[in-house]
Amino acid sequence: MKTIGLLGGMSWESTVSYYRIINEAVKHRLGGLHSARICLYSVEFGEIEALMRADRWGETAAVVADAARRVEAGGADFLLIATNTIHKVFPQVAGAVGIPVLHIADALGARLVAGGIRRAGLLGTRPTMQEDFIKGRLAGSHGIEVLVPPLDHQEGVHRVIFDELCRGTIREASRRQYLEVIEDLARRGAEAVVLGCTEIALLVGQADTPVPLFDTTAIHAEKAVDIALADDPAGVLVASVA
Repeated sequence: MKTIGLLGGMSWESTVSYYRIINEAVKHRLGGLHSARICLYSVEFGEIEALMRADRWGETAAVVADAARRVEAGGADFLLIATNTIHKVFPQVAGAVGIPVLHIADALGARLVAGGIRRAGLLGTRPTMQEDFIKGRLAGSHGIEVLVPPLDHQEGVHRVIFDELCRGTIREASRRQYLEVIEDLARRGAEAVVLGCTEIALLVGQADTPVPLFDTTAIHAEKAVDIALADDPAGVLVASVA
């Protein structure tokens, strides 16, 4: 079994989900008392969020790259950045370590294609919805057309993530708000909707809507288990991790 490097804490609420999903998947596949080999480094999110809010992405990249090096030094064979938004600095983080880094959009893109999805709605933080570090990779590497909510809906989605979900607050009114945004994306032609922030699945799930949902947290974590348990992990890493 390969050791999964997990760069978490952004926020710790969603990192808990990563840890649970990975270990449940290993237990399901291997049985008994088996669990995953994980090297986890959890950052202090308050510092990183302040840099992000100030648009100081160079400093954000430096902090996260240093954390990635710590994960590598702990013995990880490959690395996951356990958040969508920080994939904005994926090139700097991947370039700072000598181990492969599994891009969340590649795990997601493969799952969307396998599900026959060619046009997907995307929910996430403001940068995730507005910039191309997720959308562009889905389109360029996987042929997925991405729809995002209109600007007024984007602001509401972003606010709930930082003001509520990252703080462990779940509100029914916010769930209804998200479901309205999901339904609007479906009316505009989305064949499925991507929960493109690792906290969103804390608020809405497939039981809440008939629109197919793709949760990046679960997809990213499950792909990591595929790699960790592969009979030929080196080959899987070359094929799956950029």
